[in-house]
Amino acid sequence: MNRSGSTTRDRSRVAPAGPEAGRRPAAAGAPSRRPPRRDSPRDRRRRLLVRAGLAAAVVALVAWLLWGSPVLAVHEVTVDGAGTLTAAEVVEVAGIAEGTPLLRVDVDAAEARVARLPQVASVEVTRGWPRSVVVTVVERVPVAVVERAGTRSLVDADGVLFDTVTGPAPAGVVPLDVPAPGPDDRATRAALGALVALPDQIRAGLVAASATTAEDVTLTLADGTTVLWGSAADAADKADVLVALLAQLDAGALEPAGTIDVSAPAAVVLR
Repeated sequence: MNRSGSTTRDRSRVAPAGPEAGRRPAAAGAPSRRPPRRDSPRDRRRRLLVRAGLAAAVVALVAWLLWGSPVLAVHEVTVDGAGTLTAAEVVEVAGIAEGTPLLRVDVDAAEARVARLPQVASVEVTRGWPRSVVVTVVERVPVAVVERAGTRSLVDADGVLFDTVTGPAPAGVVPLDVPAPGPDDRATRAALGALVALPDQIRAGLVAASATTAEDVTLTLADGTTVLWGSAADAADKADVLVALLAQLDAGALEPAGTIDVSAPAAVVLR
């Protein structure tokens, strides 16, 4: 012990003075800290090139899947709405080959081919991802049947002759006699307008319809009664009046008549 009262051991425990005072000794084996390394322009270019290459590879893969891969190709063509036509007929005319990548299917061309079928009123071709094509058709509905040169043809409400029949016409289809049947013939359109305006139960009781012009449409009922319809004007009113008159005739409220003139629905004549 010296005069100040401290021992040699005590002096060895006192922290050294000077610049090193206050610093904690580094732990044994601890790595020294280094400032983070900044990317060089070369490193940044390298990363951009890698990312661009990956993006190009992805785009190429997607393009192959859509345009050339059998994964997204046509494996089935389905048909909706076909009635008189068979699904096989529609598929054949559509001309869509199995195995064609869906994105390469020309739906407009397929629609145009199917639309040329006389029985088709409208058609839509759509891609059914991932492996099919759907052809949806709306067939023409026959309203009348006309005869030309020994051939009987079905006619829809637009006057289009779209199919031939050799046996009895479908139920509700009325034999129509006009000089020049077709969609551009005014007499045809006027007669069809009368048939379409009538309820199904009345039309089913018709045995004939005729018109020489667009102003003299005539209907014939199964019991031989003649209905003078006249022009295509006021078709809905004429139909309502005729339905009411036939109901009264059936009920015996009116005397039987051989001719019913509804050409002026506000002034009906029975004789």
